[in-house]
Amino acid sequence: MKKKTLFMVEVAVFAALAVLLDFVSGIISARLWPQGGSVSIAMVPIFIMAFRWGIKGGLSTGFLLGALQLVVTQPWIATPVQAFIDYFVAFTVVGIAGIFAKQVQQGFADGEKSKANMYIIMGVLVGSTLRFICHFATGIIFFGMYAPKGQPVAWYSLIYNGTYMLPSAIISGIVVVTLYVSAQRVLLRKVA
Repeated sequence: MKKKTLFMVEVAVFAALAVLLDFVSGIISARLWPQGGSVSIAMVPIFIMAFRWGIKGGLSTGFLLGALQLVVTQPWIATPVQAFIDYFVAFTVVGIAGIFAKQVQQGFADGEKSKANMYIIMGVLVGSTLRFICHFATGIIFFGMYAPKGQPVAWYSLIYNGTYMLPSAIISGIVVVTLYVSAQRVLLRKVA
């Protein structure tokens, strides 16, 4: 019971931290992407939970982040389906990075930091790519009318979403690796 309570508390705290990080970045870069999106490290708490608790931790934190963004922030909503994909699905799939949780934890336990960092980067790449695919798809389906005349909608969505997702993925990867290298004893969960 204690483990379940700890899990739920950590999901809530890390999701709230992600909302705060996203809110701050949204203030800084909101005008750059008029239909939503910003260079943000909001995925960092999801990745930490994914590597700490596995897929369950990552998916739960991402899902809660998506829900909180709809309630707390000023979301860009074209339709309910778009909102569901861009908020619930897009942030939930970031948590799939948890498929590498055992390798990350084992790498640090064995003193193989470079191996653990490689798995962190792979997880960040997988989670960020899956989130990008969600935004890319909604960009084509729901935001194609914003594409400049004569530009293919898919190309527009790729450029629009890529300009904030690629920097967000790179920065998040750097932050997560730095945090794990410097504070692994705090971030790694002790399995009892």
